[in-house]
Amino acid sequence: MALPSTWLLTSPKTPEHWHAYYQLRWQVLRAPWQQPPGSEQDELEAQAYHLMLIDANGGVQAVGRLHQLDDITGQIRYMAVADSARGRGAGNQILHALEQQAVTRGLTLLQLNAREQAVGFYQKSGYRLVGDAAPMFGIAHLKMVKALRLTGTEREFQQWQRQLADTWQQTIPLSQYMQLEITDFDGYALNCSAPLAPNINLHQTMFAGSIYTLATLTGWGMLYMQLQAAGLQGAQVLANATIRYRRPVAGAPQARCQLLHCYGDLTPLAQGKKVKQRIRVGIYCQTEYCAEFIGDYIVLPELSTQNNA
Repeated sequence: MALPSTWLLTSPKTPEHWHAYYQLRWQVLRAPWQQPPGSEQDELEAQAYHLMLIDANGGVQAVGRLHQLDDITGQIRYMAVADSARGRGAGNQILHALEQQAVTRGLTLLQLNAREQAVGFYQKSGYRLVGDAAPMFGIAHLKMVKALRLTGTEREFQQWQRQLADTWQQTIPLSQYMQLEITDFDGYALNCSAPLAPNINLHQTMFAGSIYTLATLTGWGMLYMQLQAAGLQGAQVLANATIRYRRPVAGAPQARCQLLHCYGDLTPLAQGKKVKQRIRVGIYCQTEYCAEFIGDYIVLPELSTQNNA
């Protein structure tokens, strides 16, 4: 069941908001372990970034918090979802909005401590286990992290862009006809564009096939950048994809793909194992969100890697 469109994602602003925000935190994260009201807060509340999801009646259905540990690292804490919102994507909406805030702040790494039953939820959003965390109320917790930006210098980023553009031109002739270009890559996101003129349909908007191709190659390109940053090589293949066309692309088409929207561990490729990653790409016309592409990409190890494994 999807979340109602009337539900609103916002930060607490009024005293009533703050009371309801902390109340849900306490009810979900503290009350079941006989902890008193007030135990759901700590000394970092004033400097943290808070989010809550409220329904049409003002009831709080989910909450979460982000605070900075240092110049590059943020921590997500106090994720809680009301019983009435479980299984409807409320937690995902809070989590992804906190991640976007971390990117806006220029952070490059996120960490959190998850209970064992929540590990799968975070793994689906790209977090990986790195070890044990301190238990709380006798409950085991595991430390998880997620990179928001690829490791590399500006010079390396520019080199990878040139390599990617050359690969497209040499192996995918359609990219030349579409006049596909890389407009920006900063480690956080890859943005690509294609002019409307060579990709236009009889309605004077972008041809659906060109939209699909632009999204496919942008996702493929973001996967390529990740492999470069990790020092890995392999054959990249799109295994499956869906696209939702929201509105016509009438001018200045652009595809945007963020690292935080790439889900799947690539490191087993170093051991000669096939890896899979799900990547989301947005297609924009200036500021309008026109299409959403979700692709499942597979990277096949090179034969030399398989033989050495």
